[in-house]
Amino acid sequence: MQDLCLPLKPQALRLLEPPLSLCGPTLTIRKFALRPFTPADLVAMGSLDQDTMDALGERVRSRANIVVSGGTGSGKTTLLNVLSSFIPPAERLITIEDVAELRLSQPHVVSLEARPPNVEGVGEITVRALVRNALRMRPDRIIVGEVRGGEALDMLQAMNTGHEGSMSTAHANSPRDLLSRLETMALMSDVDLPVSHVREQIASALDLVVHTGRLADGRRVVTAVASVDGLRGGAIQTRDLFSWHRRQAGTTAPLIADPEGGRSMAVSVRSSLASGQAGSAGLAQARWPGSLRRLGGVLE
Repeated sequence: MQDLCLPLKPQALRLLEPPLSLCGPTLTIRKFALRPFTPADLVAMGSLDQDTMDALGERVRSRANIVVSGGTGSGKTTLLNVLSSFIPPAERLITIEDVAELRLSQPHVVSLEARPPNVEGVGEITVRALVRNALRMRPDRIIVGEVRGGEALDMLQAMNTGHEGSMSTAHANSPRDLLSRLETMALMSDVDLPVSHVREQIASALDLVVHTGRLADGRRVVTAVASVDGLRGGAIQTRDLFSWHRRQAGTTAPLIADPEGGRSMAVSVRSSLASGQAGSAGLAQARWPGSLRRLGGVLE
């Protein structure tokens, strides 16, 4: 089993050979766009609307800690790459990935890539080791391509120790499931911590979870945006700021859920996400029922 990258073309290759592959040698090619997607491209493709994109851009510029979640092939890395375009060019960025896929446009970017063990089983450099090393490289932000294991704990600690505005991706079925997965991955580290302390780290570190999904027709869309509002009764509290629903055949509509009444409102997503900027991420202090009543009415 080998992971390969072509030096002159934006492609990643994964090769599986017998006996791992029972049907013979298997080559998987992951091809990236020659030109990185821009925020305008995602809006034009219908992945999200302009108000949502503007609101997320404001949160990136205000140094909110963001995790993009979703299933395999749902566009997590693409969205992370687009969100990174809102980072001011004067900041020093360090990217950490298993296989280099991010292509940031800022002038001061240090890209780190994990290394698998050689044929003798030695020489492995893990993502977790790179995250620890990045903390000593004076980064303004750390961007981890994807967290899959114990590096989740190091990423949370980086977010809690002066590296605001850091971002990452992770596999999950919903924003709430992402928090549970982060707990599990943090417990996979070699640090013996009680679950309560891990939850405190997550509640303190994360500001925003952006969830992506792949529709039956192949389109990738942002299906939910949730804020992390701390701990209450030992459980991490979240609020849905944005949720995507199919309204009619062939049409879509961005909706925001009323957390008290369980209703859905047709409102301005940017106004909701951008309100309450006195908080660290500009989200925790927003009063949602009131803002919903001011911005829109109940859908029939």
